[in-house]
Formats: sequence, structure tokens, C-alpha cells
Amino acid sequence: MTRAIGIIGAGAWGTALAQAMASDGSQVLIWAREAELVDEINHRHINSLFLPGARLADSISATKQIGDFSDFPTLLIVTPAQHLARVLADLADTKRDLVLCSKGIEAGTGRLMADVAREAAPRAAIAVLSGPTFAHEVAAGLPTAVTLACAGAEAQWDRLAPALSRPALRPYFSDDVTGAEIGGAVKNVLAIACGVVDGLGLGQNARAALIARGYAEMVRFGLARGARAETMAGLSGLGDLVLTCSSTSSRNFSLGKALGEGKSAAEGLAGKNSVAEGAHTAPILAELARRDGVAMPIVDAVCRLLSGEAPARVVVADLLSRPLKAEAEGAEIEGDAA
Repeated sequence: MTRAIGIIGAGAWGTALAQAMASDGSQVLIWAREAELVDEINHRHINSLFLPGARLADSISATKQIGDFSDFPTLLIVTPAQHLARVLADLADTKRDLVLCSKGIEAGTGRLMADVAREAAPRAAIAVLSGPTFAHEVAAGLPTAVTLACAGAEAQWDRLAPALSRPALRPYFSDDVTGAEIGGAVKNVLAIACGVVDGLGLGQNARAALIARGYAEMVRFGLARGARAETMAGLSGLGDLVLTCSSTSSRNFSLGKALGEGKSAAEGLAGKNSVAEGAHTAPILAELARRDGVAMPIVDAVCRLLSGEAPARVVVADLLSRPLKAEAEGAEIEGDAA
């Protein structure tokens, strides 16, 4: 059978997507950087490094040669956000669909993943797949819904939706690529903040309040960058935010929990095979927000924690002591602060 879809990146999420794509018997080829992981996927049908406990479909095979994907009409790109430019530079730039599945903002440049991909692969049609997705649940075939934001609008959706949808993986169409990306990037930072709440033992009330106020920050930043409010309220915004802010299965939440328990960022990240992308995203997100004049106090607080500027209890106390204000944007209160 001719392989129609290749997957670049064999971390937990890339492997879970491979498993989902293979759930109907389709042949799937996945790229891994580690030779031992390629061998393990091909001969033992497991990924013990990034997705332990999952038995992979026999129709999934792996390669270390990125050139093997030169003729694939559709590629799912699932490398960490900070490595996207380098990986795409190694791929042949051909006229095909690149579906970006990593969430983050490029440190140093402030570019969203779609902007990185457009520069590295100008002939490709760009789409973004994002939403509330824990890798182990997708790999297990549990029901999952995602946003598939297509820069090529309906024509690209008509190509990709049949290729990517499976009985347990349901994509919903959007043409708001910027909104889908911003939701996925910002929620990682907010998940760190929610983990801090858990680590400090501040309770469910505090976590719910932080999710709601964090969502307000996400919307403000998204609108300033040209995203649509309805995208922020959808699967790739609010949906993903609720998931990652509510479970220790989230790498970013786990990092925040460690910070709340008094550990440093380095200690919270030590020994992890997977990337807590929010740690990379937070400083550049805060900088972009300042440039745009967007108030993001929770994001700023996460940056203080990650840098070791102040311990978690001090940062939380500073957030709680901010001036009282109206909840809704635009409410008439003299001296209102964001």
C-alpha cells in the first residue's frame, strides 16, 4: 500500500498520531532522530522512550532518514516548536500539505509555527492541528476532537479532512490559523500557572479562577494578533486550556506543580524525556504582549517563577494584591487596570 501520510517526530504526540492514523489499517511512516527508537518501533512495535505502555500497530514503521519523506503529499510535523525551523530545512520543499501539530512560539524571533513553516517551505500549503489532546488517550483510541485550521481554507480542508479523520479522531474546520496557534501556545504557559496552584495546595476555587482569568489573557493577546474570538472559545483555545490546566498528565502542569512545591525550573524539568513547551514560550510571549500593549499578568508571573526571580507564594501574593477591577473588558471603572 502506498503511504499517503508521513509523520515527522516520534515523541509522545507524534507516536500517538501515528497510532491514530494506523487505526484503520493504513500504512504510516514516522521519522525519529534516535536510531535505537527506529529499531524499537520497527521490530518491537513500541516506543518505550516517549509513549511507554502503548503497543503500536504493525502498519507503523519508522526511519531515521528524513529524505524518505520527499514524495509524501501530506506530512504531519510533530517536532518540538523550537526545532521546527531546523527540521523543515532538512525536508525537500515541495508542493504538499504540511500539518503543524506542535504548539509554541519560536524563542528569539517571536514567530508562530506557521510563519516558521512558510519561510522554510514556501511551496507548501500550511495547516495547523490543535486541540485538547493527551497523547496516551489518542494512542488508546479514546474519542478526541481537534481543530484543523487550514490556511488554504475549504479546498485544503477537502483534501485533509478525509485523510486525517478517524472514528475516534474528529477534526473541525477553521480557517483561523493564527487563532489556533495562539490558543495552543498560550495554554501551555497558563497550565504552568495552574500547576503552581496545585503545588501550593490553593484549592479548586483558585484553579478555576486562574483558568478563567488566564483565558481572558489568551483572548486579549489573540485579538491583538488578528485571531478571532470564536477560535479562542473553541477546541484549540478554551478546550485545550481546560484539559492542560486540570491534569498532571500535562507536562506543563507538572512543571508548575514542581515550582509550587518549591523546586526550581531546572529541577522541575530534570529527567523528562518530553518537552514542557510553556517554559520556552513564556518569556517570548510576555515580550510580545508588552510590545502589543496587552496586559498578561499571569504570564508575567510564570516568567518570574521560571527565572527564579521570586518563589511561588510571593508571586501568587503579588497577583492577589493587584488593583481591584471590572471582570469584563471595557467596563467603566476609573483607574481600571488589566
